[in-house]
Amino acid sequence: MQNLWEFVDRSGAGAGEQPRESLTYWKDVWRRFRKNKLALVGLCLIVLILLLALVGPVLSSHSYSDQNLALGNIPPILRVTDLGQGSKIYVQESLYQIIRVTDRGEVLGPAALLKNDTIGRRKVFEVDGNEVTLDYSMAREAGSAKKYELYLNGSKVMGGSKTVLNRSNLLGTDKLGRDVLARTLYGGRISLLVGIVSALITMLVGVAYGGVSGYEGGTVDNVMMRIVDLLNSIPLMLIVILLMVVTNRSDVGIVILTISLVYWLPMARQVRGQVMSLKEQEFVLAAKALGAPKSRIIFRHLIPNAMGPIVVSMMMSIPQAIFTESFLSFVGLGVAAPAASWGTLANDALGGIRSYPYLLIVPSVAIALTMFAFNFVGDGLRDALDPRQRQ
Repeated sequence: MQNLWEFVDRSGAGAGEQPRESLTYWKDVWRRFRKNKLALVGLCLIVLILLLALVGPVLSSHSYSDQNLALGNIPPILRVTDLGQGSKIYVQESLYQIIRVTDRGEVLGPAALLKNDTIGRRKVFEVDGNEVTLDYSMAREAGSAKKYELYLNGSKVMGGSKTVLNRSNLLGTDKLGRDVLARTLYGGRISLLVGIVSALITMLVGVAYGGVSGYEGGTVDNVMMRIVDLLNSIPLMLIVILLMVVTNRSDVGIVILTISLVYWLPMARQVRGQVMSLKEQEFVLAAKALGAPKSRIIFRHLIPNAMGPIVVSMMMSIPQAIFTESFLSFVGLGVAAPAASWGTLANDALGGIRSYPYLLIVPSVAIALTMFAFNFVGDGLRDALDPRQRQ
């Protein structure tokens, strides 16, 4: 008998067969999720955005609320003019101001204004003991390519200019002189907090409501689903706006509450369908035969088996909640000052969109990248949790 077993083992080894490693359900999901390159890119983006939002404001040398009106609307890219003798300046063309800078792009501060001739359209500043005249009279001339001319102690400045990065404010400043990078990082905290917390509340309410409706069936299911159909017939955004107006408050908690009160409807319908397809399975009948209460059957047997679609739906609802919060803040119904979300930053940038487009580009790119990242991860989870794609 021993020789027979040795023969079987050797024959199996000679055939080159090796036992496959057993995988749990979630390990198999992760194995298939990793094959989706876009999903991995989205996951890395989410981790990076979360780290920047959590750690960035702490490490930044600027606060989101610090103001310096003299340094307002400084762009992230500076055109530095060399006056000679080591003096470098940046001319803020929209306000015709002179800002002292270094050769590396560090902002030192505004030059002292000595004279402002509004009729002759000239301004005289003091820069390192010299008088610098900013003549912007030609700006009114039609077809003039130049907006201003510089004179150092009465002589026209002939020195060249070069473009450097703003090292003091990497993404520039807004009209109140606040650092755009610090406000964007801080705004990411609020936008991500609203999106994630709203998605979690939506999942809890939708899972509980849909689970009870799907398991009970009959009259209970009809009544509960007609309520959902009634609420679903009204545009969700309209309900959110009405709730924000009625509460007459603009803090983060109210925004989360109003979004969560209406965005659980799709989750409830999806969970109901999953529970109705599972409640006649053998493991549910066995739990009933053992005398398990309804709550245990729903939340310990049915909901865990429907967790795949629930996780995907929750992941997809996060960017939807972020976009809703950004829209509400953009129209003035979201987070109020001095707090700032990405929608608030976009709203503040509208007034100077032609002169300072970077103020609108920065929060818009942040919103777009976050929504793309969560959608990529949601698509990857949907494919990884699909049993038809298991190999």
